[in-house]
Amino acid sequence: MGNEISYCITTQNLSIGYTTKDQPIVVASNLNIQLEGGKLVCLLGKNGIGKSTLLRTLTKVQPALKGTVLIKDKPLNLLKNIELSREISVVLTEKLPESNLTVFELIALGRQPYTNWIGKLDVNDLDKINEALEQTNTTHLKHKFYYQLSDGQLQKVLIARALAQDTAIIIFDEPTAHLDIHHTIETFSLLKNLAVKFNKTIIVSTHEINLSLQLADELWLMTPTNFICGETATLIENNSLDQLFDSNLIEFNKTLKQFIIKPSSHF
Repeated sequence: MGNEISYCITTQNLSIGYTTKDQPIVVASNLNIQLEGGKLVCLLGKNGIGKSTLLRTLTKVQPALKGTVLIKDKPLNLLKNIELSREISVVLTEKLPESNLTVFELIALGRQPYTNWIGKLDVNDLDKINEALEQTNTTHLKHKFYYQLSDGQLQKVLIARALAQDTAIIIFDEPTAHLDIHHTIETFSLLKNLAVKFNKTIIVSTHEINLSLQLADELWLMTPTNFICGETATLIENNSLDQLFDSNLIEFNKTLKQFIIKPSSHF
């Protein structure tokens, strides 16, 4: 009884997609996930396969077509928005609306689920904001306007805002899409550190396969025919990554732990 595993996210026979006037458009179906807390999870799959749709469904941005999503054993559709914002923080790829917010003010928005109706920050809120600045190495930027930041700096600030929100789960949709290799590695290293140091569950949709294989505790693979989730080492060993792309050009090399050009490919 005392050894029962508690999952932070569970899905049961989940179908995701869109509802049109005529009929629902199913993007992926039969998704069954049991995710323990404190893990860095990388969601991999080719463009258009449904990675963003899955993340939007898990965060209640769009409804599931079928099946169940549980957040800490509570049905997602029964959670009020304020309850959900204390469980999950989200960093999307959408451009921020124009404003004159400073970095400090932008990060402080992460405290909205906890502040009173006039948004007044108390000592605890300020402690969370300053800790987020410190953990993301952005304290020196806090008085800058956010539009003055480079892409790499802004990404760290958005991570800091999610950290200030103090949720057990943080979800990122393509956090390194516009970053160079240095800032990409820096971002992934930061996310891995936050998962380990603060026991955060961090889910990242990404095309950075090689970094994912090095750093992720678990992988979620969206393939043209299947959804596969499990520990990274296990999925490498059982050849699951062979299913990730249906391509005559590339293949997964288990020894190198990366995708390579097929020797038989002709250009």
